[in-house]
Amino acid sequence: MMKKRIPGKLPSLLAASALIFSSLAQAADAIKVGVLHSLSGTMAISETTLKDTVLMLVDEQNKKGGLLGKKLEAVVVDPASNWPLFAEKARELIEKDKVDVVFGCWTSVSRKSVLPVFEELNGLLFYPVQYEGEESSRNVFYTGAAPNQQAIPAVDYFMNELGVERWVLAGTDYVYPRTTNKILEAYLKSKGVKDEDIMINYTPFGHSDWQSIVSSINKFGSAGKKTGVVSTINGDANVPFYKELGNQGISAEDIPVVAFSVGEEELSGIDTKPLVGHLAAWNYFMSVDSPENDAFISQWHKFIGDQKRVTNDPMEAHVIGFNMWVKAVEKAGSTDVDKVEQAMIGMSVPNMTGGIAVMNKNHHLSKPVLIGEIQDDGQFEVVWSTDGTVPGDAWSDYLPGSKDLISDWTAPIQCGNYNTITKKCSGQNY
Repeated sequence: MMKKRIPGKLPSLLAASALIFSSLAQAADAIKVGVLHSLSGTMAISETTLKDTVLMLVDEQNKKGGLLGKKLEAVVVDPASNWPLFAEKARELIEKDKVDVVFGCWTSVSRKSVLPVFEELNGLLFYPVQYEGEESSRNVFYTGAAPNQQAIPAVDYFMNELGVERWVLAGTDYVYPRTTNKILEAYLKSKGVKDEDIMINYTPFGHSDWQSIVSSINKFGSAGKKTGVVSTINGDANVPFYKELGNQGISAEDIPVVAFSVGEEELSGIDTKPLVGHLAAWNYFMSVDSPENDAFISQWHKFIGDQKRVTNDPMEAHVIGFNMWVKAVEKAGSTDVDKVEQAMIGMSVPNMTGGIAVMNKNHHLSKPVLIGEIQDDGQFEVVWSTDGTVPGDAWSDYLPGSKDLISDWTAPIQCGNYNTITKKCSGQNY
């Protein structure tokens, strides 16, 4: 027996099917932006804000009409400060979610974890944080500082301006602090600093009991020579470290600390009064007075809905990287990784300090170097800066295995570690 059709049911089903098809078509037609930052675990204190920054940039670009006539869609994952999980999430973003680009990572161990995935699958990563150098991949753009744009100028400032003669190199126990300190130790010795005037200490991620270590630093600094601490301590371990400095009455006049991973975001959760005078070396501070920075801060506060939220250096690096990527996609007329990678080289956009950021042949930016002094409101007062921008150097001049290497991703070299003596590309291209 033939069933009677229920009036209105078929048109409704057809309409629903059309709506689903339309939604799927729109999703397939979107340009997908992967966001690979820890939203939980020890690095969430630093990385959550970077996730929000990328969401703000995607939102702003969509308000401008999107890119290549398509809307941008952010795909957010949480690798949870778990280094192997970073690789899994990167693979998921590229293979499953089909993202066109990824903005992410903070620690070098997370970047090292995902690097083989991006190279295997030909993905594109924008990495926004200062790092140890000794790397240049065709699939990564390094928008944070290389050692010659942060660590070396900070040591020069301590040596030349503050008269520091004894050195504490304190870091979290992973690749970035260890490699950076290897470079700094070689640099200090090239300046005549003796072994007995260098103290090196490493602590695990999330380290919280700093009493004995800070006591040792205090003792090391009581030998009659001006002593300074160069800190590559990362993540939430910075909070108890700085608190313990205050507890033991170590002021910036006694033993100054210059940090490479402490910015406005990390200071926003602690009482900074005991830390006044300690320093940080970055390429951007929220306190910089420029029209570009004023606009950036205003945009951030409007998006996040909180006038008290701070900005910081890795946020600026994401803004620069994102704006360059947009221009490179427009120039290439495509999100194809190979085309965008070549279009990125030589790309320039304004930075937030009133200058111009340029992407060099080695996939590193030209950036200004700033040294800021912590104020009691958690902001930094710039006490020293370079006259202009400094090109990032992928390979250190102070390590024997690196001083003859350059990175150049343009023809005819197209190599991340080209040996200028042998005229050959050494091993893998990073």
